[in-house]
Amino acid sequence: MSTKSPPATLSMLSPKIAFLVVSFALGELGDGLNIFQGIYLVGLGWNESNVGIALSLMGFTALIIQPWAGDWVDKTTLDRRIFLSVASLFTAASASAILLVREGNNDHMLIFITKVIEGVTSSFIGPCLAALTLSTFGPNHFDAVMASNLLFGHIGSVAAAILAGLFAFTLYPDIKYCFLVVGASALMACFFVQFLPVGDQNMGRGFVGKIALDEQGHIERLESDETTEVAGNGSTPQAASYWVVFSDIKSVLLCLTGFFFHFANANVLLVLGELMGGDDETGAPRRSAIPLIAGAIVLAQLIMAVATYVGDRLTLRGVGRKPLFMAGLVSLPIRCALIIFWKDAGDSYLLSTQILDGLGAGLSGLIHPYLVADITFGTGRFNVLMGLTASCFGLGATLSNFFGQLVVENFGHVASLTGSLCISFIPILLFTFMPETLGQRTLYHNRYSSQDEPQAVYRTMT
Repeated sequence: MSTKSPPATLSMLSPKIAFLVVSFALGELGDGLNIFQGIYLVGLGWNESNVGIALSLMGFTALIIQPWAGDWVDKTTLDRRIFLSVASLFTAASASAILLVREGNNDHMLIFITKVIEGVTSSFIGPCLAALTLSTFGPNHFDAVMASNLLFGHIGSVAAAILAGLFAFTLYPDIKYCFLVVGASALMACFFVQFLPVGDQNMGRGFVGKIALDEQGHIERLESDETTEVAGNGSTPQAASYWVVFSDIKSVLLCLTGFFFHFANANVLLVLGELMGGDDETGAPRRSAIPLIAGAIVLAQLIMAVATYVGDRLTLRGVGRKPLFMAGLVSLPIRCALIIFWKDAGDSYLLSTQILDGLGAGLSGLIHPYLVADITFGTGRFNVLMGLTASCFGLGATLSNFFGQLVVENFGHVASLTGSLCISFIPILLFTFMPETLGQRTLYHNRYSSQDEPQAVYRTMT
Protein backbone atom coordinates (compact mmCIF):
# COMPACT_ATOMS: atom_id res chain seq x y z
CA MET A 1 0.00 0.00 0.00
CA SER A 2 1.45 3.39 -0.96
CA THR A 3 1.97 6.14 1.60
CA LYS A 4 2.14 9.88 0.92
CA SER A 5 4.22 12.72 2.33
CA PRO A 6 3.57 16.45 2.07
CA PRO A 7 3.98 18.16 -1.31
CA ALA A 8 7.50 18.45 -2.71
CA THR A 9 7.55 22.24 -3.26
CA LEU A 10 11.06 22.62 -4.66
CA SER A 11 10.28 25.37 -7.18
CA MET A 12 7.85 28.16 -7.97
CA LEU A 13 5.86 25.76 -10.17
CA SER A 14 4.31 22.47 -9.16
CA PRO A 15 5.81 19.53 -11.10
CA LYS A 16 2.60 18.88 -13.05
CA ILE A 17 2.20 22.55 -14.05
CA ALA A 18 5.84 22.64 -15.16
CA PHE A 19 5.23 19.60 -17.39
CA LEU A 20 2.12 21.22 -18.85
CA VAL A 21 3.93 24.45 -19.75
CA VAL A 22 6.85 22.58 -21.30
CA SER A 23 4.45 20.34 -23.24
CA PHE A 24 2.63 23.42 -24.55
CA ALA A 25 5.89 24.93 -25.79
CA LEU A 26 7.05 21.66 -27.34
CA GLY A 27 3.67 21.30 -29.07
CA GLU A 28 4.46 24.53 -30.91
CA LEU A 29 7.64 22.88 -32.20
CA GLY A 30 5.61 20.26 -34.05
CA ASP A 31 6.01 19.72 -37.78
CA GLY A 32 2.65 21.34 -38.59
CA LEU A 33 4.58 24.37 -39.84
CA ASN A 34 6.10 22.16 -42.54
CA ILE A 35 2.98 22.94 -44.58
CA PHE A 36 3.76 26.66 -44.37
CA GLN A 37 7.40 25.97 -45.18
CA GLY A 38 6.29 24.20 -48.36
CA ILE A 39 4.10 27.19 -49.34
CA TYR A 40 6.98 29.59 -48.67
CA LEU A 41 9.56 27.62 -50.67
CA VAL A 42 7.22 27.28 -53.66
CA GLY A 43 6.65 31.03 -53.48
CA LEU A 44 10.42 31.58 -53.65
CA GLY A 45 10.61 29.55 -56.84
CA TRP A 46 11.43 26.04 -55.62
CA ASN A 47 9.98 23.23 -57.70
CA GLU A 48 7.70 20.67 -56.09
CA SER A 49 10.21 17.82 -56.20
CA ASN A 50 12.82 19.75 -54.19
CA VAL A 51 10.16 20.85 -51.69
CA GLY A 52 9.08 17.21 -51.33
CA ILE A 53 12.67 16.08 -50.74
CA ALA A 54 13.24 18.81 -48.16
CA LEU A 55 10.09 18.08 -46.19
CA SER A 56 10.68 14.31 -46.33
CA LEU A 57 14.27 14.39 -45.08
CA MET A 58 13.24 15.15 -41.51
CA GLY A 59 10.85 12.19 -41.49
CA PHE A 60 13.34 9.79 -43.06
CA THR A 61 16.04 10.83 -40.58
CA ALA A 62 13.68 10.41 -37.63
CA LEU A 63 12.77 6.91 -38.86
CA ILE A 64 16.39 5.85 -38.45
CA ILE A 65 17.20 7.80 -35.29
CA GLN A 66 14.10 7.29 -33.10
CA PRO A 67 14.82 3.75 -31.83
CA TRP A 68 18.43 4.67 -31.13
CA ALA A 69 17.34 7.90 -29.42
CA GLY A 70 14.90 5.99 -27.23
CA ASP A 71 17.57 3.44 -26.33
CA TRP A 72 19.99 6.23 -25.44
CA VAL A 73 17.38 7.96 -23.25
CA ASP A 74 16.78 4.63 -21.50
CA LYS A 75 20.45 3.97 -20.78
CA THR A 76 21.78 7.43 -19.99
CA THR A 77 22.78 8.43 -16.47
CA LEU A 78 22.96 12.10 -17.49
CA ASP A 79 20.30 14.68 -16.70
CA ARG A 80 17.59 14.21 -19.33
CA ARG A 81 16.43 17.79 -18.86
CA ILE A 82 19.65 19.11 -20.40
CA PHE A 83 19.16 17.01 -23.51
CA LEU A 84 15.53 18.06 -23.77
CA SER A 85 16.63 21.71 -23.80
CA VAL A 86 19.44 21.11 -26.29
CA ALA A 87 17.16 19.11 -28.59
CA SER A 88 14.53 21.87 -28.49
CA LEU A 89 17.03 24.58 -29.36
CA PHE A 90 18.61 22.64 -32.22
CA THR A 91 15.20 21.71 -33.61
CA ALA A 92 14.10 25.34 -33.58
CA ALA A 93 17.39 26.59 -35.04
CA SER A 94 17.18 24.05 -37.86
CA ALA A 95 13.55 24.90 -38.64
CA SER A 96 14.36 28.64 -38.61
CA ALA A 97 17.12 28.21 -41.21
CA ILE A 98 14.43 28.65 -43.85
CA LEU A 99 14.68 32.41 -43.12
CA LEU A 100 18.09 32.33 -44.86
CA VAL A 101 16.79 30.93 -48.15
CA ARG A 102 17.13 33.39 -51.03
CA GLU A 103 14.77 34.07 -53.92
CA GLY A 104 14.91 31.45 -56.68
CA ASN A 105 15.36 27.69 -56.80
CA ASN A 106 18.52 27.91 -54.65
CA ASP A 107 19.97 26.99 -51.26
CA HIS A 108 18.90 23.35 -51.49
CA MET A 109 21.77 21.98 -49.40
CA LEU A 110 21.11 24.48 -46.59
CA ILE A 111 17.55 23.22 -46.16
CA PHE A 112 18.42 19.56 -46.81
CA ILE A 113 21.14 19.58 -44.12
CA THR A 114 19.06 21.48 -41.57
CA LYS A 115 16.13 19.11 -42.12
CA VAL A 116 18.41 16.16 -41.34
CA ILE A 117 19.57 17.94 -38.17
CA GLU A 118 15.94 18.65 -37.28
CA GLY A 119 15.10 14.97 -37.74
CA VAL A 120 17.93 13.92 -35.41
CA THR A 121 17.30 16.40 -32.62
CA SER A 122 13.50 16.19 -32.66
CA SER A 123 13.81 12.41 -32.16
CA PHE A 124 15.05 13.05 -28.61
CA ILE A 125 12.24 15.37 -27.53
CA GLY A 126 9.46 12.79 -27.15
CA PRO A 127 11.57 10.14 -25.34
CA CYS A 128 13.07 12.71 -22.96
CA LEU A 129 9.68 14.14 -22.01
CA ALA A 130 8.12 10.68 -21.59
CA ALA A 131 11.07 9.44 -19.51
CA LEU A 132 10.97 12.51 -17.25
CA THR A 133 7.22 12.04 -16.78
CA LEU A 134 7.61 8.37 -15.84
CA SER A 135 10.64 9.04 -13.63
CA THR A 136 8.76 11.73 -11.71
CA PHE A 137 5.24 10.34 -11.37
CA GLY A 138 5.89 6.60 -11.62
CA PRO A 139 3.60 3.94 -13.13
CA ASN A 140 0.58 4.85 -10.96
CA HIS A 141 0.21 8.43 -12.22
CA PHE A 142 1.98 8.20 -15.58
CA ASP A 143 -1.25 7.80 -17.58
CA ALA A 144 -2.98 10.86 -16.12
CA VAL A 145 0.04 13.17 -16.36
CA MET A 146 0.97 11.94 -19.84
CA ALA A 147 -2.60 12.62 -20.97
CA SER A 148 -2.31 16.18 -19.64
CA ASN A 149 1.04 16.58 -21.42
CA LEU A 150 -0.48 15.43 -24.71
CA LEU A 151 -3.50 17.69 -24.20
CA PHE A 152 -1.34 20.77 -23.74
CA GLY A 153 0.89 19.67 -26.61
CA HIS A 154 -2.15 19.75 -28.88
CA ILE A 155 -3.12 23.17 -27.52
CA GLY A 156 0.42 24.36 -28.28
CA SER A 157 0.10 23.06 -31.83
CA VAL A 158 -3.18 24.96 -32.20
CA ALA A 159 -1.54 28.16 -30.97
CA ALA A 160 1.39 27.69 -33.37
CA ALA A 161 -0.91 27.05 -36.35
CA ILE A 162 -3.08 30.08 -35.54
CA LEU A 163 -0.10 32.41 -35.09
CA ALA A 164 1.66 31.09 -38.19
CA GLY A 165 -1.55 31.30 -40.21
CA LEU A 166 -2.17 34.89 -39.14
CA PHE A 167 1.39 35.92 -40.03
CA ALA A 168 1.27 34.01 -43.32
CA PHE A 169 -2.08 35.43 -44.41
CA THR A 170 -1.22 39.01 -43.39
CA LEU A 171 2.26 39.05 -44.95
CA TYR A 172 1.45 36.89 -48.00
CA PRO A 173 3.41 36.12 -50.16
CA ASP A 174 6.34 37.04 -47.86
CA ILE A 175 5.36 34.69 -45.04
CA LYS A 176 8.80 33.91 -43.63
CA TYR A 177 8.28 35.69 -40.32
CA CYS A 178 5.65 33.15 -39.29
CA PHE A 179 8.55 30.76 -38.61
CA LEU A 180 9.70 32.93 -35.68
CA VAL A 181 6.97 31.12 -33.72
CA VAL A 182 9.24 28.08 -33.64
CA GLY A 183 12.17 29.98 -32.13
CA ALA A 184 10.01 31.60 -29.46
CA SER A 185 8.57 28.20 -28.54
CA ALA A 186 12.03 26.69 -28.09
CA LEU A 187 13.13 29.51 -25.78
CA MET A 188 9.95 29.10 -23.75
CA ALA A 189 10.54 25.34 -23.45
CA CYS A 190 14.16 25.78 -22.36
CA PHE A 191 13.22 28.29 -19.68
CA PHE A 192 10.57 26.07 -18.08
CA VAL A 193 12.50 22.77 -18.42
CA GLN A 194 14.55 23.85 -15.38
CA PHE A 195 11.40 23.51 -13.25
CA LEU A 196 10.94 19.82 -14.15
CA PRO A 197 12.08 17.28 -11.52
CA VAL A 198 14.78 14.86 -12.64
CA GLY A 199 12.97 12.01 -10.84
CA ASP A 200 14.20 8.43 -10.49
CA GLN A 201 16.45 7.74 -13.51
CA ASN A 202 15.80 3.99 -13.49
CA MET A 203 12.06 4.42 -13.08
CA GLY A 204 12.19 6.67 -16.14
CA ARG A 205 13.10 3.68 -18.28
CA GLY A 206 10.35 1.46 -16.90
CA PHE A 207 11.85 -0.17 -13.81
CA VAL A 208 10.10 -0.42 -10.45
CA GLY A 209 10.96 2.60 -8.28
CA LYS A 210 10.93 3.49 -4.61
CA ILE A 211 9.16 6.85 -4.56
CA ALA A 212 7.24 9.07 -6.99
CA LEU A 213 5.05 12.15 -6.96
CA ASP A 214 1.30 12.17 -7.38
CA GLU A 215 -0.51 14.80 -9.47
CA GLN A 216 -0.69 17.21 -6.52
CA GLY A 217 3.06 16.97 -5.91
CA HIS A 218 2.86 14.74 -2.82
CA ILE A 219 5.69 12.28 -2.35
CA GLU A 220 4.35 8.74 -2.69
CA ARG A 221 6.28 5.69 -1.49
CA LEU A 222 5.60 2.93 -4.01
CA GLU A 223 6.83 -0.23 -2.32
CA SER A 224 9.50 -1.43 0.08
CA ASP A 225 13.08 -0.66 -0.93
CA GLU A 226 13.93 -4.26 -1.73
CA THR A 227 11.64 -4.28 -4.77
CA THR A 228 14.15 -2.12 -6.60
CA GLU A 229 16.92 -4.68 -6.22
CA VAL A 230 16.95 -7.18 -9.02
CA ALA A 231 19.68 -9.64 -8.23
CA GLY A 232 20.07 -8.78 -4.58
CA ASN A 233 23.08 -6.50 -5.11
CA GLY A 234 23.93 -3.36 -7.03
CA SER A 235 21.81 -0.26 -7.56
CA THR A 236 21.19 -0.60 -11.30
CA PRO A 237 18.57 -3.17 -12.33
CA GLN A 238 19.27 -5.45 -15.27
CA ALA A 239 17.21 -4.73 -18.36
CA ALA A 240 15.45 -7.41 -20.35
CA SER A 241 16.98 -8.26 -23.71
CA TYR A 242 15.82 -6.39 -26.79
CA TRP A 243 14.59 -9.61 -28.37
CA VAL A 244 12.36 -10.48 -25.42
CA VAL A 245 10.61 -7.09 -25.64
CA PHE A 246 10.53 -6.68 -29.43
CA SER A 247 9.31 -10.22 -30.11
CA ASP A 248 6.38 -9.95 -27.71
CA ILE A 249 3.17 -10.37 -29.73
CA LYS A 250 1.82 -7.12 -28.26
CA SER A 251 4.86 -5.19 -29.48
CA VAL A 252 4.57 -6.75 -32.95
CA LEU A 253 0.85 -6.02 -33.22
CA LEU A 254 1.31 -2.41 -32.07
CA CYS A 255 4.06 -1.81 -34.65
CA LEU A 256 2.06 -3.36 -37.50
CA THR A 257 -1.19 -1.66 -36.53
CA GLY A 258 0.46 1.74 -36.30
CA PHE A 259 2.29 1.24 -39.59
CA PHE A 260 -0.85 0.46 -41.58
CA PHE A 261 -2.92 3.13 -39.83
CA HIS A 262 -0.43 5.86 -40.77
CA PHE A 263 0.12 4.30 -44.22
CA ALA A 264 -3.59 4.82 -44.86
CA ASN A 265 -3.92 8.12 -42.97
CA ALA A 266 -1.00 10.46 -43.69
CA ASN A 267 -1.77 11.15 -47.35
CA VAL A 268 -5.40 12.02 -46.64
CA LEU A 269 -4.56 15.50 -45.29
CA LEU A 270 -2.47 16.25 -48.37
CA VAL A 271 -5.31 15.21 -50.66
CA LEU A 272 -7.78 17.19 -48.56
CA GLY A 273 -5.61 20.31 -48.84
CA GLU A 274 -5.39 19.87 -52.60
CA LEU A 275 -9.16 19.51 -52.88
CA MET A 276 -9.84 22.57 -50.72
CA GLY A 277 -7.07 24.99 -51.61
CA GLY A 278 -6.11 24.71 -55.24
CA ASP A 279 -3.27 26.64 -56.90
CA ASP A 280 -2.97 30.01 -58.57
CA GLU A 281 -1.77 30.56 -62.12
CA THR A 282 1.89 30.17 -61.06
CA GLY A 283 1.32 26.76 -59.47
CA ALA A 284 1.75 28.09 -55.94
CA PRO A 285 -1.02 27.66 -53.35
CA ARG A 286 -3.55 30.51 -53.47
CA ARG A 287 -3.65 33.07 -50.65
CA SER A 288 -7.14 31.89 -49.80
CA ALA A 289 -5.75 28.38 -49.25
CA ILE A 290 -3.73 29.53 -46.23
CA PRO A 291 -6.67 29.99 -43.82
CA LEU A 292 -8.16 26.71 -45.06
CA ILE A 293 -4.90 24.85 -44.39
CA ALA A 294 -4.49 26.56 -41.01
CA GLY A 295 -8.13 25.80 -40.24
CA ALA A 296 -7.64 22.13 -41.07
CA ILE A 297 -4.67 21.93 -38.70
CA VAL A 298 -6.41 23.89 -35.93
CA LEU A 299 -9.66 21.92 -36.13
CA ALA A 300 -7.83 18.58 -36.04
CA GLN A 301 -5.64 19.67 -33.10
CA LEU A 302 -8.64 20.97 -31.15
CA ILE A 303 -10.46 17.67 -31.61
CA MET A 304 -7.26 15.83 -30.64
CA ALA A 305 -7.25 17.83 -27.42
CA VAL A 306 -10.90 16.95 -26.75
CA ALA A 307 -10.28 13.28 -27.61
CA THR A 308 -7.26 13.23 -25.31
CA TYR A 309 -9.28 14.66 -22.43
CA VAL A 310 -12.21 12.30 -22.97
CA GLY A 311 -9.89 9.31 -23.40
CA ASP A 312 -8.15 10.19 -20.13
CA ARG A 313 -11.48 10.46 -18.30
CA LEU A 314 -12.62 7.11 -19.68
CA THR A 315 -9.29 5.51 -18.71
CA LEU A 316 -9.74 6.74 -15.14
CA ARG A 317 -13.15 5.06 -15.14
CA GLY A 318 -11.57 1.73 -16.06
CA VAL A 319 -12.15 1.66 -19.84
CA GLY A 320 -9.42 -0.49 -21.41
CA ARG A 321 -6.76 0.44 -23.94
CA LYS A 322 -8.19 -1.72 -26.70
CA PRO A 323 -11.64 -0.11 -27.17
CA LEU A 324 -10.20 3.43 -27.07
CA PHE A 325 -7.43 2.67 -29.57
CA MET A 326 -9.91 0.81 -31.77
CA ALA A 327 -12.23 3.84 -31.78
CA GLY A 328 -9.37 5.89 -33.18
CA LEU A 329 -8.72 3.32 -35.90
CA VAL A 330 -12.38 3.10 -36.94
CA SER A 331 -12.58 6.86 -37.49
CA LEU A 332 -10.23 6.66 -40.51
CA PRO A 333 -12.35 4.66 -43.01
CA ILE A 334 -15.36 6.84 -42.12
CA ARG A 335 -13.29 9.96 -42.82
CA CYS A 336 -12.04 8.65 -46.17
CA ALA A 337 -15.57 7.71 -47.26
CA LEU A 338 -16.95 11.14 -46.32
CA ILE A 339 -14.23 13.00 -48.22
CA ILE A 340 -14.95 10.93 -51.33
CA PHE A 341 -18.70 11.53 -50.94
CA TRP A 342 -18.27 15.29 -50.29
CA LYS A 343 -15.43 16.01 -52.72
CA ASP A 344 -17.64 18.42 -54.71
CA ALA A 345 -19.81 19.62 -51.82
CA GLY A 346 -17.66 22.60 -50.82
CA ASP A 347 -14.76 23.48 -48.53
CA SER A 348 -16.83 23.57 -45.34
CA TYR A 349 -17.93 19.96 -45.76
CA LEU A 350 -14.39 18.83 -46.51
CA LEU A 351 -13.00 20.80 -43.57
CA SER A 352 -15.48 19.14 -41.20
CA THR A 353 -13.90 15.74 -41.87
CA GLN A 354 -10.91 16.94 -39.84
CA ILE A 355 -13.06 16.23 -36.79
CA LEU A 356 -12.56 12.53 -37.51
CA ASP A 357 -8.84 13.09 -38.10
CA GLY A 358 -8.58 14.69 -34.68
CA LEU A 359 -10.55 11.85 -33.10
CA GLY A 360 -8.34 9.17 -34.63
CA ALA A 361 -5.03 10.90 -33.98
CA GLY A 362 -6.07 12.01 -30.49
CA LEU A 363 -7.12 8.59 -29.22
CA SER A 364 -4.29 6.66 -30.89
CA GLY A 365 -1.74 9.24 -29.75
CA LEU A 366 -3.04 9.02 -26.17
CA ILE A 367 -3.16 5.24 -25.90
CA HIS A 368 0.17 4.64 -27.69
CA PRO A 369 2.42 5.53 -24.68
CA TYR A 370 0.00 3.74 -22.34
CA LEU A 371 0.38 0.54 -24.34
CA VAL A 372 4.16 0.84 -24.47
CA ALA A 373 4.37 1.50 -20.73
CA ASP A 374 2.15 -1.54 -20.08
CA ILE A 375 4.18 -3.80 -22.36
CA THR A 376 7.61 -2.73 -21.08
CA PHE A 377 6.97 -2.14 -17.38
CA GLY A 378 9.78 -3.71 -15.37
CA THR A 379 11.97 -4.42 -18.42
CA GLY A 380 13.92 -1.16 -18.65
CA ARG A 381 13.07 -0.83 -22.35
CA PHE A 382 10.25 1.75 -22.27
CA ASN A 383 11.81 4.43 -24.45
CA VAL A 384 13.45 2.12 -26.97
CA LEU A 385 10.06 0.52 -27.71
CA MET A 386 8.53 4.00 -27.90
CA GLY A 387 11.19 4.82 -30.50
CA LEU A 388 10.68 1.59 -32.45
CA THR A 389 6.91 2.00 -32.61
CA ALA A 390 7.27 5.68 -33.56
CA SER A 391 9.60 4.66 -36.41
CA CYS A 392 7.07 2.13 -37.66
CA PHE A 393 4.34 4.78 -37.53
CA GLY A 394 6.60 7.28 -39.30
CA LEU A 395 7.55 4.78 -41.98
CA GLY A 396 3.88 4.22 -42.73
CA ALA A 397 3.27 7.98 -42.97
CA THR A 398 6.27 8.52 -45.25
CA LEU A 399 5.24 5.74 -47.62
CA SER A 400 1.68 7.01 -47.53
CA ASN A 401 2.72 10.47 -48.73
CA PHE A 402 4.92 9.01 -51.47
CA PHE A 403 2.53 6.41 -52.88
CA GLY A 404 -0.57 8.51 -52.22
CA GLN A 405 0.73 11.44 -54.24
CA LEU A 406 1.94 9.05 -56.95
CA VAL A 407 -1.61 7.75 -57.28
CA VAL A 408 -2.97 11.33 -57.32
CA GLU A 409 -0.60 12.25 -60.15
CA ASN A 410 -1.54 9.24 -62.29
CA PHE A 411 -5.13 8.40 -61.34
CA GLY A 412 -6.57 11.36 -59.43
CA HIS A 413 -7.65 12.28 -55.91
CA VAL A 414 -10.55 9.86 -55.65
CA ALA A 415 -8.34 6.89 -56.52
CA SER A 416 -5.84 7.91 -53.85
CA LEU A 417 -8.57 8.28 -51.22
CA THR A 418 -10.09 4.94 -52.25
CA GLY A 419 -6.72 3.30 -51.70
CA SER A 420 -6.50 4.84 -48.22
CA LEU A 421 -10.05 3.66 -47.49
CA CYS A 422 -9.21 0.06 -48.40
CA ILE A 423 -5.92 0.04 -46.45
CA SER A 424 -7.62 1.56 -43.38
CA PHE A 425 -9.38 -1.74 -42.64
CA ILE A 426 -6.05 -3.59 -42.20
CA PRO A 427 -5.10 -1.97 -38.85
CA ILE A 428 -8.62 -2.57 -37.55
CA LEU A 429 -8.31 -6.26 -38.36
CA LEU A 430 -4.82 -6.52 -36.86
CA PHE A 431 -5.77 -4.82 -33.61
CA THR A 432 -8.60 -7.24 -32.96
CA PHE A 433 -5.83 -9.71 -31.98
CA MET A 434 -4.24 -7.31 -29.45
CA PRO A 435 -4.67 -8.49 -25.84
CA GLU A 436 -5.98 -5.95 -23.33
CA THR A 437 -3.02 -4.52 -21.35
CA LEU A 438 -4.84 -2.43 -18.74
CA GLY A 439 -3.62 -3.59 -15.31
CA GLN A 440 -0.50 -5.32 -16.63
CA ARG A 441 1.81 -3.00 -14.69
CA THR A 442 0.09 -3.92 -11.43
CA LEU A 443 0.21 -7.63 -12.32
CA TYR A 444 3.92 -7.42 -13.05
CA HIS A 445 4.55 -5.48 -9.84
CA ASN A 446 2.71 -8.06 -7.73
CA ARG A 447 4.72 -10.95 -9.22
CA TYR A 448 8.05 -9.13 -8.98
CA SER A 449 10.53 -10.28 -6.32
CA SER A 450 14.13 -9.44 -5.54
CA GLN A 451 15.22 -12.93 -6.60
CA ASP A 452 13.68 -12.80 -10.09
CA GLU A 453 15.56 -11.75 -13.18
CA PRO A 454 13.46 -9.23 -15.16
CA GLN A 455 13.57 -11.31 -18.35
CA ALA A 456 12.18 -14.35 -16.54
CA VAL A 457 9.41 -12.34 -14.92
CA TYR A 458 8.62 -10.63 -18.23
CA ARG A 459 8.29 -13.96 -20.02
CA THR A 460 5.72 -15.10 -17.46
CA MET A 461 3.72 -11.95 -18.22
CA THR A 462 3.59 -12.59 -21.98
